[in-house]
Amino acid sequence: MTRESESGLPIEPVYGPDALDGWDPVEKLGEPGAYPFTRGVYPTMYTGRPWTMRQYAGFGTATESNARYKQLIANGTTGLSVAFDLPTQMGHDSDAKIASGEVGKVGVAIDSLDDMRVLFDGIPLDQVSTSMTINAPAALLLLLYQLVAEEQGVEARQLTGTIQNDVLKEYIARGTYIFPPAPSLRLTADIFQYCRAEIPKWNTISISGYHMAEAGASPAQEIAFTLADGIEYVRTAVAAGMDVDDFAPRLSFFFVARTTLLEEVAKFRAARRIWARVMKEEFGAENPKSLMLRFHTQTAGVQLTAQQPEVNLVRVAVQGLAAVLGGTQSLHTNSFDEAIALPTDKSARLALRTQQVLAYETDVTATVDPFAGSYVVEKMTDDVEAAALELMRKVEDMGGAVHAIERGFQKNEIERSAYRVALETDSAERVVVGVNRFRLDEEEPYEPLRVDPAIEAQQAARLAKLRAERDQGAVDAALTALRKAAGGTDNVLYPMKDALRARATVGEVCNALREVWGAYVPTDAF
Repeated sequence: MTRESESGLPIEPVYGPDALDGWDPVEKLGEPGAYPFTRGVYPTMYTGRPWTMRQYAGFGTATESNARYKQLIANGTTGLSVAFDLPTQMGHDSDAKIASGEVGKVGVAIDSLDDMRVLFDGIPLDQVSTSMTINAPAALLLLLYQLVAEEQGVEARQLTGTIQNDVLKEYIARGTYIFPPAPSLRLTADIFQYCRAEIPKWNTISISGYHMAEAGASPAQEIAFTLADGIEYVRTAVAAGMDVDDFAPRLSFFFVARTTLLEEVAKFRAARRIWARVMKEEFGAENPKSLMLRFHTQTAGVQLTAQQPEVNLVRVAVQGLAAVLGGTQSLHTNSFDEAIALPTDKSARLALRTQQVLAYETDVTATVDPFAGSYVVEKMTDDVEAAALELMRKVEDMGGAVHAIERGFQKNEIERSAYRVALETDSAERVVVGVNRFRLDEEEPYEPLRVDPAIEAQQAARLAKLRAERDQGAVDAALTALRKAAGGTDNVLYPMKDALRARATVGEVCNALREVWGAYVPTDAF
């Protein structure tokens, strides 16, 4: 009996050579670390060293998050990953009326250089790699990070890490946009240029399919729409006068890992192959690093359940294994209690231990691309690739990612996929352990970690103190210079850095840009 994959593609009960008729393994796969990178972006992959183990964390105040980071580092985390609260993600200060009730809830509240200084207090920024999940105001948080590093005596050229900086997916699946698409893309190009000159080891963008997947995108949709966004960013940078090989090596991607292990492995392999060919054939990239699709993976938060939450430990282990078998460069494993509340110290440690078991107690790191040549995985890789390319063709026929976004194409396709999954779950055709099968009559009590609501008042007090102490004239002059740059063609990051150094707040800087660029208001499509 034939089943269907998450992308709606057939999964046959048995695969053999006939499934790959006319398939030349040498031509199709290549070698690990060589074009088209189906088998991985590096020749040795994990046989030399394991992936970077990042744990996404951040909540409440900078002081609380700093303590969690230090604990994660002590437990063996090899890279930090910062979660920001919604007001920060939307470019609002903690004392803004619109921020009420959201300060410190889903991430750490960062309003100014003062907060960023506390966030990384005692953490040597020349020795850690930091990923920051921030999009519309990504430039601000990167500059705050650079300013803190400079205060530590660390040169910008020593800094390593990633800003997500993927605003196009915000219009598709997540909604934390600030500016309209055109100025948002201009800001992205300015970041590319600034980092090439000032912070050359920094990954300037993490083009994200994760949030599309969390909204309901199938694996084929996830890579299709993510790579289409990537193409749009590359075109924007090239149109701004940059040579593709000057910035493409610093592009990175961000995907989900689901429990459907075989298709997830196939998805990662297909994505590498598609991107390598696009960069070579469409953009003429010559640097091999420009052709490499390097990516971070996070296990699937949307698949975690509040019912029998300990079962999530099993889900996360399978998802993490899928990411490793698929060749990820870094990995975050979710904590088992995240469907209920913020992770506790213990659950965050268990999530990290899951990665460490995969890296040090299994044999999956002993060889490169363990599934290469598997009839089923190679056929599924081809099938996912074909389905993704067809979706990418539809996006191109509409004029590219931005025009497709304006027509609501990606959002509509993702919602269709999400609705199909919801119907299958409701009917129990799709089994979710503990939810629609294998349920308990009574759930065991669980005490979650909760954020103190007093944080909002504390942040407001910190902002009042900052505004009273700073040189307001210097702030006003810096914001005026920023508005002038935003209205012209100069790179906005230089006056933006001056404003942040003068202790302008995140909200004040974003409001200055809103005055020039406006704010994005979505229109209903279809």
